[in-house]
Amino acid sequence: MKTKTLSLMLFAGTALGALPAQAAGELNLICSADVVICEQMKGDFEKAHSDIKVNMVRLSSGETYAKVRAEARNPKTDIWWAGTGDPHLQAASENLTLEYKSSKLDELNDWAKKQAESSGYKTVGVYAGALGWGYNTEIFKTKAYKEPVCWADLLAPELKGEIQIANPNSSGTAYTALASLVQIMGEDQAFDYLKKLNGNISQYTKSGSAPVKAAARGETALGIVFVHDAVAQTSEGFPVKSITPCEGTGYEIGSMSIIKGARNLENAKVWYDWALTAEVQSRMKDAKSFQLPSNKSAVIPKEAPRFEDIKLIDYDFKTYGDPAKRKALLERWDREIGAAAN
Repeated sequence: MKTKTLSLMLFAGTALGALPAQAAGELNLICSADVVICEQMKGDFEKAHSDIKVNMVRLSSGETYAKVRAEARNPKTDIWWAGTGDPHLQAASENLTLEYKSSKLDELNDWAKKQAESSGYKTVGVYAGALGWGYNTEIFKTKAYKEPVCWADLLAPELKGEIQIANPNSSGTAYTALASLVQIMGEDQAFDYLKKLNGNISQYTKSGSAPVKAAARGETALGIVFVHDAVAQTSEGFPVKSITPCEGTGYEIGSMSIIKGARNLENAKVWYDWALTAEVQSRMKDAKSFQLPSNKSAVIPKEAPRFEDIKLIDYDFKTYGDPAKRKALLERWDREIGAAAN
């Protein structure tokens, strides 16, 4: 029997939560999470479904959206796992992804189901995490820096060249930060803030989690990231402390989408259903991935930052996942922030 080809970019790991295999062949996956959990997910899936080979690529959310859009007439990808929800919603609104109602939907938290409903079931929530930062406590102690607990504190003159954040064009994390600040302050005030913050930024990284990894290594003092990425560094023994800002903060709903025109559609559905199970999501902590899982029965890692302990804004996913709004914000960022940083 001729095998089917299925491209899956996604997590890797040990086989748990296996469902009966519905198809054999390949899966082309793009994974927009940290490479460790991507590899764990891939490994777990291939152990659970030994007749399906996963071809995985790790790309950031912004890069994946651009790739999926560019390949719309001849899709190379079957499924897109993880990454911030805004670009997934944008892809859904542009009809780049496929409607699919998983049999696992009723097992999910309301915020994950709402993500699916708002997209016409073209994406679904797989995890959630709040935005904040992690700072290197040894650097702060040595240089006698004051602990920054609010967005305003990041503008302190002594932090000049001590902060990293990703570029919002490539990183879903950084786009969430941009959209969050606009919602907290208003657009003009947010860009005024970002212009001032630019003086303290040493580097705009490609990857969303890279800034706090640099802070953990002592290459910078502070990284603006999703807090679970900072917690992951602390769990590895690095001197990193996590903060969520006093003014309030946005959050992500990490999502999953099947690409319209997927060559290995049945295999993509197998992955989709499998990735929503409690067993699979409970394994994420084993890869030092401390997001809040979307399946209500999944084990929440003890290290995971809980939403009830954080001052969250009512993040408007519909507005900031809209292609026109996203394009306008990124173009303004390029003009007013990116140009000044180069």
